[in-house]
Amino acid sequence: MPVSPSAFDLAYDELLARWPESTEERDVATPYGRTRVHVYGPVDGSPLVLLPGGSATGLVWFANAPVLGERYRVHAVDLMGDAGRTERHGTPLRDAGDLTAWLGALLDGLGLARTHLCGHSYGAWQAVRYALHAPQRIDRLALVDPTQVFAGFRPGYLLRALPTLIRPSEARARAFLAWETAGLHPDETWQRLHALATTVPGRKLIGGGRLPAADLGMPVLVLLAERSRAHRAAEVAGKARRALARGEVALLPGATHHSLPLTEPKELNDRLMEFLG
Repeated sequence: MPVSPSAFDLAYDELLARWPESTEERDVATPYGRTRVHVYGPVDGSPLVLLPGGSATGLVWFANAPVLGERYRVHAVDLMGDAGRTERHGTPLRDAGDLTAWLGALLDGLGLARTHLCGHSYGAWQAVRYALHAPQRIDRLALVDPTQVFAGFRPGYLLRALPTLIRPSEARARAFLAWETAGLHPDETWQRLHALATTVPGRKLIGGGRLPAADLGMPVLVLLAERSRAHRAAEVAGKARRALARGEVALLPGATHHSLPLTEPKELNDRLMEFLG
């Protein structure tokens, strides 16, 4: 007897329908399991890999892919260990080193010897870890309100997140999103998907502590949410400017941490397109 789709699956399919019709759904084999990648853009376009924040799924880039995909071959990833249609099996996912190895295996499976890499939040943290590990594979690195890279979390943010972490539920996740994105009203379908993602059985986000504020030896764009409650944007901006020899740092006016990258995407898209060249 067929299994009825979960509320998460229904929300996932609803948001997937917002992607361009020619989007390809690829399942890429890695030692850690099959990874779902949403691929859009010209086959001969320069590759651009997008890593989402925690619970966001690769679908969060739905407002960015149509623009970025005019020039680049976009690969938006459902993160290993997080909710989505990436499946964890095979080699155990134990620590941050495994996440780095998984991302390298994913790039191999996609046939990408070099790529532009862009990450948001937790995805930006993973992107920086990989860029430190294998800089020869990254052309340009874009970080959208990166967490645990140039500065730590605000204590108040962690305190607000605690109920969702300890006893995850759609209602608690919704309340947390409403607090962090106050006044912006992110897309309803994405909010539902994000909230339901926190309740998916077997979800295992891998942490690894704050990364040092060091130069990455490549062109880096840091886009920060002016109203981010995850950290103090001005502090992150200052540390990023001091650390990055080839860095560009900018604040996105009015944006909050979780409202990116889908709320008011035009400035984010424009800045990414200009940076990637």
